Amino acid sequence: MAEVSDHPTDDQQPKGNARDISVVQDAPAAVMEGSLDPVYEAKAKVLNKAIQDIGMGRYQWQLFIVIGFGWASDNLWPIVTSLIFTPVKNEFNPTRAPFLSLAQNIGLLVGAVFWGFGCDIFGRRWAFNLTIGITAVFGLIAAGSPNFAAIGTFAALWSIGVGGNLPVDSSIFLEFLPATHQWLLTVLSIDWALAQVFATLVAWPLLGNLTCEEEEEGGCTKSKNMGWRYFMIVMGGVAMIMFFVRFVCFTIYESPKFLMGKGQDAEAVKIVHEVARRNGKTSPLTLEDLEVCNNLGSSSSSPGIAPTGAATQSHVSTALKRNLQKVDASHLKALFASPSLILSTTLITTIWAFIGLAFPLYNAFLPYVQATRGAEFGDGSTYLTYRNSLIIAVLGVPGCLLGGYLVETRSLGRKGTLAASTVLTGAFILCSTTALDSAALLGWNCAYNFMSNIMYAVLYSYTPEIFPTKDRGTGNAVTASANRVFGIMAPIVAMFADLETNAPVYVSGALFVAAGLAVLVLPFESRGKASM
Repeated sequence: MAEVSDHPTDDQQPKGNARDISVVQDAPAAVMEGSLDPVYEAKAKVLNKAIQDIGMGRYQWQLFIVIGFGWASDNLWPIVTSLIFTPVKNEFNPTRAPFLSLAQNIGLLVGAVFWGFGCDIFGRRWAFNLTIGITAVFGLIAAGSPNFAAIGTFAALWSIGVGGNLPVDSSIFLEFLPATHQWLLTVLSIDWALAQVFATLVAWPLLGNLTCEEEEEGGCTKSKNMGWRYFMIVMGGVAMIMFFVRFVCFTIYESPKFLMGKGQDAEAVKIVHEVARRNGKTSPLTLEDLEVCNNLGSSSSSPGIAPTGAATQSHVSTALKRNLQKVDASHLKALFASPSLILSTTLITTIWAFIGLAFPLYNAFLPYVQATRGAEFGDGSTYLTYRNSLIIAVLGVPGCLLGGYLVETRSLGRKGTLAASTVLTGAFILCSTTALDSAALLGWNCAYNFMSNIMYAVLYSYTPEIFPTKDRGTGNAVTASANRVFGIMAPIVAMFADLETNAPVYVSGALFVAAGLAVLVLPFESRGKASM
């Protein structure tokens, strides 16, 4: 990393005193005034302005590409578990096959909690690289699983890596994005949809041709059932390539705000200058610009007098403490501070919980449902099952794009689009139980996946918009936790509901419909309005 001077050049030197604090206070910020320690808040504004002045350049576009790996992995690996479910079940004959999905969802919950909060402690950089690395290693090892317990264990372990992708990647991406380009975070959802297409495209030839049936003569042995193992090698290999590109081919810098919160102002300034250099620009930011913010800490006692070294360290420590405490009683209480907030927070958390149970309950066992229902129609071959999965996956891509358009329409907005797409997702799932042939079943599932991708595209953007900025981290943590906890319940429900019946399908469809109706009661419509 190139050395960066801590002192301004002649043309950057402010007249008179250091850069006037009013300039710092006028810098644009995404945080509500007074919600953070004044020293930390002022320094964050300085860094925000510095990133905005640099603009969207080479470094951010490269980051956009490698961040997309995390978005893709978040959907790819749960789909992997879904696709290998039937061949794994046929080979190992477990008493409770849904334990495979249960192991995965436990790993996702652990990963979201550990990496999400951990990146605020040991930094974004290592978390950014290690999440996909862990996924790759255990994904490859899983290909050699000798029994059902082993594949379940490895599914949990690779999911610990997967669970950290979105909380870590979204944090580091936003912290390097100029405010004018934060909409790119929504565009990343296209990687989420394309990952499903890729997984099913690879699964079609491998699992479709190299999978044995459960009732096959002589039993479904490893030698006859190598498709899912080859599939795991391909998926693990792709994840390893992603890790290599991130770790070796791309230099990820630590977040300037994270370094500033740790009291490492000089390092934060160096990172900003290095990003500017990568973009072919220069930045006027100096260490003095950050240090002058320390004067804000003395305003309550003796205005104009800078705090002592001990006082400055105290303010830095306070800032760091508040930066790390994403969930505490005060932020939690603020989400229920008024009747409208009580209704909004309760409903959006309930909606996330219902979807957290409904989506894996149906999607995780979709190939199995297709195979068993297809068998009833006389064309339930494994090849057709995975061919149909590919067709269904492709329909998700235009769904993401349409969702991005509909949320800005006056007639629907966020609430209308989310409510309609969620209800229709459930309706199409329920309609799939009426299919009298495999073509009808495929059609209903295509419609379901198209609508569910619209739903997720809107849900990911609407949720943070309806939380006050100062409490948004806590609100997102609450909804994400509800989603993962109910996701753990999905395979348990499936086990006791009996996969041989349509009971899991009915439960999933009903939950989607209920979640969609709950959206209509939400008190806030965020279309065309600035987030609080």
